[in-house]
Amino acid sequence: MRRTVIAGNWKMYKTIEESIELINGLKPLTSNLKPNVDVIVCPPFTSLAIASSLLKDSSIKLGAQNMSEHDEGAYTGEVSWKMLKSAGCEYVILGHSERRQYFGETNELINLKAKKGLANGLKPIICVGEKLEEREAGVTEQIVSAQIKGVLSGISSDDMKKVIIAYEPVWAIGTGKTATPLQAQQVHMHIRKLVGQLYSWNVAEGLVIQYGGSVKPDNAAELLAQDDIDGALVGGACLKADSFSSIIGSAPAR
Repeated sequence: MRRTVIAGNWKMYKTIEESIELINGLKPLTSNLKPNVDVIVCPPFTSLAIASSLLKDSSIKLGAQNMSEHDEGAYTGEVSWKMLKSAGCEYVILGHSERRQYFGETNELINLKAKKGLANGLKPIICVGEKLEEREAGVTEQIVSAQIKGVLSGISSDDMKKVIIAYEPVWAIGTGKTATPLQAQQVHMHIRKLVGQLYSWNVAEGLVIQYGGSVKPDNAAELLAQDDIDGALVGGACLKADSFSSIIGSAPAR
């Protein structure tokens, strides 16, 4: 049975002091997780080291929000897998729609980053999703299929055991709009079927697919109850300990 994975993407929020406050507020609220639930927090780079230290005595795992495709070098402002591992990260978000939209990241670049992370012990949370005009044009499945094929190119079946896919309809990120549970389930099911075709049904059945896009305490339970939705990549609602813990508590016992 697949695990339920709830990840909080802090984006460009929280100073070091604010990060300490949030983690210290979150730890007691997540001290009794359901046995099938994993929780990940993804603070900004500046807070990773202190977050790692604070989380050592908890069940919460640590992830980063992005990573360079390079090991090291003259790449001003970039952060490598070595740096993330040194800071205590186990996961890294790759290909978030904001990285695609504002920084021009392509499926090919995201694929390079994913393979670099996997080769060096980081588990990627790889994001895919369609824009509003693509949803309205009825080409959601075509767009998501192209993204899946691009970002997973050359990744082995064994490495797929370490990959998480996050389906994030771009039109629902930070807008307050949310795909209905049925809309989300349909795309998640499509992704699982496609991965089954690209790899095998065993790989597809084991793949954790999260939903991301204005997940909140009042809609989390219905989304997480869907057969092919295995967790959530949470944005704004993860910035407060009580709302994030409420979403975590919505995860069904599987």
